[in-house]
Amino acid sequence: MKQWLVAVSAFFLSLSVFAQQPQQPSQPERYTRQDSLRGSLRPERTCYNVGFYHLDLTVDPATKSIAGSNTIRYRVRTPFKRMQIDLFDNLTIQSITQGGEPLAYTREGHAVFVTMKEAQETGEVRSIKVTYQGQPREAVNPPWEGGFSWSKDSTGKDWVGVSCQGLGASSWWPCKDHLSDEPDSMRMTFRVPRGLKAVSNGRLLQQQDVGNNQTEFVWAVSYSINTYNVTFNLGDYVTIKDQYRSRDYEYLDLNYHVLRYNEEKARKHFEQVIGMLDCYEWYFGHFPFWRDGYSVVETPYLGMEHQSAIAYGNKYQNNAFGFDPILIHESAHEYFGNSMTCTDPAEMWIHEAFATYMESIYVENTDGYPKMIKYLMTQKPLIKNQYPLIGPRGVNYEHKDTDIYYKGAWLLHSLRCVVDDDNIWFMALRKVAKERKHKFITTKQVIDILCRETDKDLRPVFNQFLNYAAPPVVEYRVVEKGDYVEVQHRWIADAYGFNMPLKYRFGFGPWHTLYTTREWQTTLIRRSNGWLNFGYELQYFGARVLPEPEKMDN
Repeated sequence: MKQWLVAVSAFFLSLSVFAQQPQQPSQPERYTRQDSLRGSLRPERTCYNVGFYHLDLTVDPATKSIAGSNTIRYRVRTPFKRMQIDLFDNLTIQSITQGGEPLAYTREGHAVFVTMKEAQETGEVRSIKVTYQGQPREAVNPPWEGGFSWSKDSTGKDWVGVSCQGLGASSWWPCKDHLSDEPDSMRMTFRVPRGLKAVSNGRLLQQQDVGNNQTEFVWAVSYSINTYNVTFNLGDYVTIKDQYRSRDYEYLDLNYHVLRYNEEKARKHFEQVIGMLDCYEWYFGHFPFWRDGYSVVETPYLGMEHQSAIAYGNKYQNNAFGFDPILIHESAHEYFGNSMTCTDPAEMWIHEAFATYMESIYVENTDGYPKMIKYLMTQKPLIKNQYPLIGPRGVNYEHKDTDIYYKGAWLLHSLRCVVDDDNIWFMALRKVAKERKHKFITTKQVIDILCRETDKDLRPVFNQFLNYAAPPVVEYRVVEKGDYVEVQHRWIADAYGFNMPLKYRFGFGPWHTLYTTREWQTTLIRRSNGWLNFGYELQYFGARVLPEPEKMDN
C-alpha cells in the first residue's frame, strides 16, 4: 500500500501527491454465536446491574493455576430467574451459590446461565458466589494476544502479569464481561507464595502471612472499574513512593512497583510522571482516580492501561522525542478509557484515539507546536485505511489494525484545524472529559459535546473518518490569473455534506482558509509573496492535483 506523499509547493503544479488507496477486506466478517453471547445485551444480562465484585484467588506460579471465588453483588433491574455471567470454558466451576444454597447452571462455551431458586425482584440487591479453578489462558503475544504471562525475572524469581483487553476478563475470573456494566467498587484478595508481592488496582488494604507458606494481599478500588482493567501482578517488587501536588495544592499519592534490582533506574525514569500529570491536569482536570492514587507496575509485557495500576514493561526507555511512550499513552487512558468508557468494543476508537492524541498534546506542552507536528508525522505512515474506525456492535468486535490509534489521533488533530481556535478546541475536549467523568460514553455523545462546545457542525467530518475506510481526497488545480491565482477545488468523500476546510498560505506567510465541499468550487486568491502552499501537514487527507483542464463534473 502506498502512503500518499506530501509536497507543499503547488504554484506551477510541479508537485506529486498520491492519494492512498484503501485495501478492502477480501472476505466479509463472520460472527459466531459465541461472539453474540459475549458481545450482545440479552435479557439474561440486562436484567441486573453489577454493584460490587470480591475476587478472592490463590495463585500458584508453579502449576500456572488459580483457584478461588468471585462474589457478584447486583441490583435487579427487571424480575428474572435466569441470568448470564461469563467464564472461559477451560476454567472449571465448582459451585455457584446464593445465600449458601447451590444454584443450577448450564454452560454454552464461555457463557454461563444460572437458574435462581426464587425470583429476583426489581430493586432488590442480591449476590451470588462463583467458586472455580483451573489454568487460565497463557498469553501468546501480550498484551495484543493476552492472558497470563508466567515468567521469571533476571534473578530467577517468579514474575507474573495478566492482560486481557479484547480477550476479556472472563478469561480468568467470572463476571458480567460487557463494557456497559461496571461495579461501583471492587475488592481483590490474592494469596501468593511468601517472599513475593501481589499488586492489583487501587490501594493495598491488608497484607498478612497465612498458611501454606503464602502471603495474602487485599486490594480495593473505590471507583467504578471496567472488567478488563482489573489486574493481577506478582513479583519481587519494591515500592517507590512519591506525591504529585496539583495546581490547587492537593496531593496525589504515587506508587511505582518495580523489580527490586530496577529500583534505582526506575526512580530516575519515572521523574517524567510529575510533568505528565501536570500536563494532563491542565488540559483535562484532576487525575480521575484521586482516592485510589496513581500507580505503575513493572510487568513482563509491554504495557496496559489498568486503572490506578498502569502496567509498564518498556524497560525504562525513552523515544527519540525524549519521553516514554508507554508511560504517557497508558496513563492517558486513565482519562479516556478508564474514567469514561465506551459501552461496546466497536467504539474503542474513543479510548485509543484520545489517548494517542494526548501523546501529541504532551509533546506540544513540553516542546512546542512544531515538535508536536513532527511527532504526528511519524504516525501518519502507520495509517492503513482498510477498515472504518467504528466496527459492528453487539459481537465483541476486535479491531483489525491500529487505525483507531493513529488515524483516530489525526482525526482529532484535523478537527482542531477545522475549529481553528485552540482555546475553544481544548476547552471542548476538557468538557468531554469532565462531563463523562466516571461515566459511559458513546460516539454520539463525543460528537454532540464537541459540536456544542465549538459551535460547529463537525458531524460530516466525523462521519467520513469513523464510518468509511477511505480518507477524504481533495482534488484541485491552480491557474495563474495575473495578480491572482484561481483555485478550482472539491472533496472526494463518502460522507454526505463533507466540508472540511483546507489551509493555504503564500510562502511562510499567515495561514488562510479555503472552504471546500464535495461540489466543484472556484476561489480567486490575490497573490502574495512566495509559493502557494497547502497545509497538508496540518490535517489528514489525500490530495490529487489536476494538471490538465478537465470538465468539472459533480
